Amino acid sequence: MNTSSRRTFLKSSAALAASLPFAHLSLRAAAPNAAPNAQGGLLFDAADLPRIRANTQHPRFAKLWREMTEADLAADTQFLLHAVRYNNHVADMMRVRQIVERSSFVYAVNHDAAHLAVTKLAIRQLLNYPKWDYFLEGGKKVIGLQRASEATIALAYALDCLVDVLTPAEVAEIENNIATKGAPACFTTLYGMKYPERVKGWGFDPEDDYPQAFRVSLARWPLILNSTNLKVIPTAALGIAGVLLHGRHPQAASWLELARSSAKAFSTMYGSDGAYDEGASYWGYTTMHLAMFAETLWRRLGIDDRNLINYPGTVRYALALTMPTKGTGFDPTQAPRNLAVPTLKVDPTNDIVNFSDSLTASDVSIAAWVARTHRDPLAQHIAKYTADMKTPFGLIWFDEATPSAAPERAQQDAHLSNDIVVSRTGWAAADSVVALRSGGPANHEHADRNSVIFKAHGERLFHDPFRAGYSYTTPRWKLRLTAAHTALLINGQGHQYHDGHEGTNASAAWARVQSFKTGPGWMTVTSEATEAYQLVSPEVQRVDRTLVYLKPDVLLILDRVALTAAQPVQLRFQVYNDDKQGAATATGATFHITRPFAHLQASVTGNTPVSCATGQHDLPASEGVHPFVEATSPAATEHTLLTVAAAHSTGEQPSGLTVTREGANWCVRGTHRGLKVDVTINPTDELPALTIAT
Repeated sequence: MNTSSRRTFLKSSAALAASLPFAHLSLRAAAPNAAPNAQGGLLFDAADLPRIRANTQHPRFAKLWREMTEADLAADTQFLLHAVRYNNHVADMMRVRQIVERSSFVYAVNHDAAHLAVTKLAIRQLLNYPKWDYFLEGGKKVIGLQRASEATIALAYALDCLVDVLTPAEVAEIENNIATKGAPACFTTLYGMKYPERVKGWGFDPEDDYPQAFRVSLARWPLILNSTNLKVIPTAALGIAGVLLHGRHPQAASWLELARSSAKAFSTMYGSDGAYDEGASYWGYTTMHLAMFAETLWRRLGIDDRNLINYPGTVRYALALTMPTKGTGFDPTQAPRNLAVPTLKVDPTNDIVNFSDSLTASDVSIAAWVARTHRDPLAQHIAKYTADMKTPFGLIWFDEATPSAAPERAQQDAHLSNDIVVSRTGWAAADSVVALRSGGPANHEHADRNSVIFKAHGERLFHDPFRAGYSYTTPRWKLRLTAAHTALLINGQGHQYHDGHEGTNASAAWARVQSFKTGPGWMTVTSEATEAYQLVSPEVQRVDRTLVYLKPDVLLILDRVALTAAQPVQLRFQVYNDDKQGAATATGATFHITRPFAHLQASVTGNTPVSCATGQHDLPASEGVHPFVEATSPAATEHTLLTVAAAHSTGEQPSGLTVTREGANWCVRGTHRGLKVDVTINPTDELPALTIAT
């Protein structure tokens, strides 16, 4: 049967299949489970429901609960009956799984009959999928990277949520599908990552309708994905399947063993402080799944892996990357859908330090689990007040009775173990944040070494792009490159980056923090990125960047470049304009960035004459206007460039800061919004010598 006729047949049979009872497929369902606490829920028991019901009324969860309970069930039903395509896993299977996850939980909490009906319909459709993912090994065996993993987890938890309404036959069929379509696919994935030399070749399923234009080479994926979120999701799913079927399926013990060894191996991807390399958004997704597996393992089998990583530290990592702003945000879901471009909404209240593919927000559902499990008051504060909670797991784990404590002032300056540096004045939208992207390669990275984000007076003033393309075939792939960041170019070229033919995997580019210091009202950091630029141009001898942040709203950026042959250097400063409210002007060696709530005035001084100009990235009009300022230093073998930037609220008049040369020293003096500025920089030393007068 060809793909098109097969699709037509599957769609037309959906309504009939959905109306049938679950088929009776035995999975030794009557066999006793001798494991301790075997009858307990995977994540919660009936005794937890009063607390969970109270959480649904908590202001923290009001929006989430309203979205869940008021979902358009009629539209979901129409989709499930008439629109599900069994060869579409990226969109359709994900939606089916999300319906199962949402409506089964709603039923567990309030016994809503309409949600029960739609979740049973969605379960039927998940079971109808002949394959649970769209990747194959050797053209035959399904690899469970996301869809098979997510379906396994959703169905396992749905068994808990629907425990009082599913018949033994229905339970048996669900468990049988987990055991035949879910767990084996996840096992194949993790086995291939553990023993990549034994893999017979990973590739896309030719029967799936995933666009050919976005199909990258998977030849090295067993190696590439071994250190990414796409290892943790099948790890959690395989482990949860092993716990669910412990003592009742002959492979359950081997599933559990591989899942635990995979989780342990992946734990080293977190720094000792809990820092995570794939950015804030992937952090939430990944860490939550690690915790889901650990909690299930503890509740059902009494095995305690709840300290596998520094969980209290990792929620502090998320806290360090929070950056709420002001404004109305931006909703890209209104634009035409492109599977290779993220479509998450930009919500200013949940804005983040979005280096690389950090998307637009982080989900801190895991903080509620950390607070309860580790009795961590700061994690509880994060769970109550920081970022967003977008999953039912936050509702399940949150406990209002857990003590809470706000972050201390010392946590306003963070040098994370992955060399990301963040300095701030506080945690509110009106507070200021400066962030530097130093560090090494990682999955989902951009070509963004030594790039800077600067937020002040509620606005992104030095921006990092949202929604960069995930496929090199999309125009928005350009937003991954150095030129699309507040970073440095040499003769118009950024540092080393890959071509995207294997996906969004890591490059070979490194930057390393050489110095990090803090004091009353200031932070300084120097990061060296010579190696990253040498991979593109062997003439490069030195590239480093030093930040002097004078809180709340003065930022000095010193860039030093040494070359064996004369070349020009450009500094890029990106303007946030996704909401069409950002603009920039430039005159001589100065520039001005405007946003609705704040402005930024800046000058660039160099050892050669500097000129500033405005531009915008070469993208189709449908992708919006992405403006930037470019400061150019003409061809030379030595470049020393000092950017002096000062932000102020809209309507204020800045006093202005001056830059003078006094021998080898560069001096920045003046007063800005009542802040006396007196900084001396000697850029001739191996590390710039900095003196901040107080």
